[in-house]
Amino acid sequence: MLADPQFLNQPKHFWANVRTIGQELGYTVRGEGIVRVPTMPEIRRAFSKLDLGMDHLEDAHDRPTELGRTLLAYFVYRANRLNEHVEPRLMDAKRAKKVFESLRRKLRPSCPLPMNKQKGKKRTHAFLTCIINMLIEAHAGAMSCDYDPRQLTTVTADGAPLRTLARRVDGAFPSIVNPTAIWEVKEYYYTTTFGSRVADGVYETLLDGMELDELFKAEGVRVKHYLMVDAHYTWWDCGKPYLCRIIDMLHMGYVDEVLFGYEVLERLPHIVEEWTGQGS
Repeated sequence: MLADPQFLNQPKHFWANVRTIGQELGYTVRGEGIVRVPTMPEIRRAFSKLDLGMDHLEDAHDRPTELGRTLLAYFVYRANRLNEHVEPRLMDAKRAKKVFESLRRKLRPSCPLPMNKQKGKKRTHAFLTCIINMLIEAHAGAMSCDYDPRQLTTVTADGAPLRTLARRVDGAFPSIVNPTAIWEVKEYYYTTTFGSRVADGVYETLLDGMELDELFKAEGVRVKHYLMVDAHYTWWDCGKPYLCRIIDMLHMGYVDEVLFGYEVLERLPHIVEEWTGQGS
């Protein structure tokens, strides 16, 4: 999923409003299992409760300002994309395993197919990571890929480190040193609650994105940044507020694209072809 250009490059205070409204009103429609769309009367009541003004969002006749109209349009867009595009693509373990096994038979990969970190009966392949690795290998041609970087991402200039990111990522193309692209994978098929570890994964990606944004603005070096997530129960049933935050992060420019579940099969081949110069 790519960002909608209409909502890219919004000022920082736009996102301050988005977060404040989400915090006060919540992100879901109770009992309906869908992402909510805040209305202006709801926002007005929320801001009044927080002792915040509305002049930036409404004029003296309660008509939305340009910022107010953009904010309302964004809430509609975010809810529609999550309810209609993201939710059907999030897979459970059974569906992900079926996709993984079908791809493995078809592609006969030589890339790493790592196991998950579960124990006992839940110990199996890390399905989404394996699917990602197989698709990259299948579409990267003879180019190399670091499927499991065990060091920090480093960008160099004149043989010396220019930037080294604060944390390790899950993959880099073609190398963890001067990569074209890096990515994070958040798959939680056997998680039974939305715990702090899952939430931390969102903020880790935000940190990476902020560092890459600073690198581009200060040095003119662009490294593509991707987030790939899956597990219907974890993200949809328990974590819709964090899905909203992921969409916000995408439109704040801190990640180039987010792939949700089955979407890796729809988009990743085209993305890899762009990395290798094969795409249009």
